[in-house]
Amino acid sequence: MIGRILAGAACAVGLAGTVQAQGSEPYDIYLSMSYIGNDWQAEASNMIKALAASEDYRDRVNLEVQVAGPNAQRQIQQINAMVQAGADAIVVYPISPTALNSVVRSACSRGVTIIAYDAEITEPCAYNVTIDQAEAGRKTAEWLVEAMGGEGDVVMVTGVPGTSVDTARTAAAKAVFAEHAGINIVGEAVGMWSQAVARTELNKLMATRDWSEIDGLWMQVGCYTANAMQLEAGQAPEDLLPCAGEGSNGGRIQMLPADSAVEGAAAPYAPMGAARISYASPPYSGALALKLAVDKLDGAEIPQHTTLPLPLVTNETVELCETGSWDEQKAGCNVFQPGLVSNPGWFASIFSEELPQLGLNAALVGQPER
Repeated sequence: MIGRILAGAACAVGLAGTVQAQGSEPYDIYLSMSYIGNDWQAEASNMIKALAASEDYRDRVNLEVQVAGPNAQRQIQQINAMVQAGADAIVVYPISPTALNSVVRSACSRGVTIIAYDAEITEPCAYNVTIDQAEAGRKTAEWLVEAMGGEGDVVMVTGVPGTSVDTARTAAAKAVFAEHAGINIVGEAVGMWSQAVARTELNKLMATRDWSEIDGLWMQVGCYTANAMQLEAGQAPEDLLPCAGEGSNGGRIQMLPADSAVEGAAAPYAPMGAARISYASPPYSGALALKLAVDKLDGAEIPQHTTLPLPLVTNETVELCETGSWDEQKAGCNVFQPGLVSNPGWFASIFSEELPQLGLNAALVGQPER
């Protein structure tokens, strides 16, 4: 409550309040991460650290990172400890939308600002920064239905069970498929948002099938891997199945026309005109949550729920970046040279108009542009 009163006072004095806040001691802000076993989480963490290290924030924020893993009780314990240690704000990737509500409510009552990114917390005092996850599931499923001509057999690979992200995307996609009598879901597996897990699960699903028996793929992560597996099985690039899935750099490189000149390309991490729609929860959401936390602590009003633009890339809109700078991404590029990004599972939707401190190196190695 005291924190909220002070925030209101800071708003009332306007610029003077902000200048006073910026001249004070750095804010103690904690990052609480849950599941980290995929490329997306590594990038999100890198971008948060890069923003904290940028010239705009390095004297304003003391950032401490803790990882709970896919264990709600451990994340609860860590958040309690953060509050006890004097946290001003906690930026959190919650393992569950509801399991943290009690500890979050307790933290809020002690004046700690809680901002979740990508996945949501339902406790009303928490702030959330997300895309519309249901829209992501719906739009990608609609694209796949159209690409398949309204009929055929679909294999689905979902995300991390129990998260609000996976639940909303999967439910929305299935609702679209259910509207079309000619669409059949013939296989489904949990992919944990990991290319490696997607390969393992696809191998299981395809053990009794041939790729020619499938008409389309809906994958929260794994389109790049599914294309590689089809090539390994002897499919020609022009015969790859349409895939609605994640914004991995490898998948977007595959979307480029086959004759594109790309530095460092080598099959399957190479242009091949693969039929795709590519979307992502932007990995910058955690960094934006950090920015909003500082804004809130400075006394600014911030939205209770920040809904980020859904980055959708198709074969018609995919555009290769030369250097990956923030300015170049602002101009419209959305996929990076393999010579710059060696990991094809790395997520490419890293641009935010609100975070000019963060370019390619922020996502790769946690280094800000300035």
